[in-house]
Amino acid sequence: MTSTQRPSPAKTRIASRIVATALVTGLAGLAGLTGLAGQSVAAPTASAASAASPTPATASAKESPRTALRKDVDAITRTGSVGVIAQSSGPRGHYAAASGVADTTTRERARVGDRFRIGSATKTFVSTVMLQLVGEGRVSLDDTVDHWLPGVVSGNGNDGRHITVRQLLQHTSGLYDYTADFPEMTTANGFQADRYTTWTLEQLVAIATRHKPNFAPGTNWAYANTNYVLAGMIIEKATGRSWQQEVTRRIIHPLGLRNTLAPTTQSRIPGPHLRGYSNFYGTGETMDVTDLNPSAAGAAGAMVSTTGDLSRFYSALLGGRLLRPAQLSEMKTTVRAEGLDAVWPGARYGLGLQEVPLSCGGSYYTHGGDIPGFSTRSGASADGRRVVVVATTGDTAPDQSTEKAKNALVDRALCASGGK
Repeated sequence: MTSTQRPSPAKTRIASRIVATALVTGLAGLAGLTGLAGQSVAAPTASAASAASPTPATASAKESPRTALRKDVDAITRTGSVGVIAQSSGPRGHYAAASGVADTTTRERARVGDRFRIGSATKTFVSTVMLQLVGEGRVSLDDTVDHWLPGVVSGNGNDGRHITVRQLLQHTSGLYDYTADFPEMTTANGFQADRYTTWTLEQLVAIATRHKPNFAPGTNWAYANTNYVLAGMIIEKATGRSWQQEVTRRIIHPLGLRNTLAPTTQSRIPGPHLRGYSNFYGTGETMDVTDLNPSAAGAAGAMVSTTGDLSRFYSALLGGRLLRPAQLSEMKTTVRAEGLDAVWPGARYGLGLQEVPLSCGGSYYTHGGDIPGFSTRSGASADGRRVVVVATTGDTAPDQSTEKAKNALVDRALCASGGK
C-alpha cells in the first residue's frame, strides 16, 4: 500500500499544514477550481488579523436576511467553488440558498437539501456520543487510552497509559496525525490507488504510532485525526457497538436526521447530493472525488449530511437536548488553538467543538469539516437558537478568498441575528 511509505520532507510539511485545520483538505495554499458561477436559488426552510479572518458584518440594515444569504453564497461561488449551499436559522426566520452546480458533467444545479461529505464535522457527533457515555457513568474523561485499548498506542515514544479520553477529544494528546502520512488523502495518485480500500481503525492508528508523538500529553495543542479514530474505538469497547451504530441510535434517529449517514464502507453518497472535485494541491488534474470508501476517515470524518440536518443537530446539541448540563459544559470548556488561526483567528477548542470570535462581539461554536472535494463550515450561538451552515465543493482558492467568503457568510448571518 502506498500508505506504508514514509513521505518526503516536503510532502510532510504540506500535509502537516493541511491537517492542522480539518480532516485533510487543506485550508491554506490549495489550488482552486475554475468557478462555475450560477444564479443563486433562495428558499425558505421549515480576531487577530489573518488572511482568512471574516469581514465584519456590513450588510445594509434594510437588506433582508434572505437577500444577504443569497449574496454571500454567490460571493463564495465567485471564488471558484463548484457548488455552494447555505442555511441560516434564527429569530429572523429560516432561509437557504444554493449557487453553482452539483455535477460538472450534467450541469445540474446545486440544490438546497443535497447531501455532502461533512469531513471533520463528524468529530462533534463522536464527541457527543462519548460525553453521553460519560454522563451515564460508563466512561470517564480521565480514563486512559490504555484502560480501554491496552497496547494499541505504544512504540516510538507513544504511550496510551498517559493519554486520557479528555486529551483525545481536545487534541492535547500529542499523537501524530495519521493523515500526514496518508497519500490517499493528500495526493492524486494516492487517492486513485486507494479510494476504494477498506481501512480498519487499528490500521489508521498504526500509521500514527510509526511516528514519535509531537509533545507530551497535556502539554500543548495540535489537531490530530488519530485522536478521534481512537475515540471511535473506545466507544465500541464501551458499548459493544461501532461508533457508527451509536451515532445513529443516539443522535441521528432521535433527532430525525433523515439525510444524515454514518457509513462504514459505502463509497457512494445515496440520493441527491453534491459531487466533490479536487486536484490534491496541484499533484494531479482536477478529478471527481465523490466516491470514496469512508473507512479512510473513520470516526474522524466519515459522515454525510445536509445543511438542514446539521442545523438541527447543532441546535439540539447547544440547546441541551443531547447532553446533560455537566457534559455540555465540559464540551464548551476550551483551550487556545493557535493551529487553527490561519482559518479561524483566535480560535479555541473544547471537546469536539471549536469556539470562534464574532466580528460583532462574543463568539460562536462550530467544527470545520474538510475531506477531498468537500468543505463544511458552520456557526451556532451558545444556546443553539441561531445556526448557520454552509457547504462547498471544489478546492479552496490559494489566495484564501474562499475561506474569507465562507467565514464572512457565517459571521454576517450570526451577527445579523443577534450574535452570541
